[in-house]
Amino acid sequence: MSEFKSEEFQFSGETLLGKIREIIHAGNVRRVIIKNEEGRVLIDMPLTLGVVGTLLAPQLAALGAIAALVLKGTIVIEKDVTPDKEPTPGP
Repeated sequence: MSEFKSEEFQFSGETLLGKIREIIHAGNVRRVIIKNEEGRVLIDMPLTLGVVGTLLAPQLAALGAIAALVLKGTIVIEKDVTPDKEPTPGP
């Protein structure tokens, strides 16, 4: 069964796209949520392993528009956390 872990990062408008690309390239990201300074959700992007490249381009364009309008905010990422495997008993 999959478990999820959330992390939050602060951003300013000009750093939003760079931070999102960095987060996506790090892997394991299931969802990206962008909130404004008041905590209101501006965009909620579910991501799957198959959503890369051309399918992500429209979402990045929307993020560019948000970055132009929002001075500061929070990026919340939801990551897939795979449980550690139990060690096998030795001889």
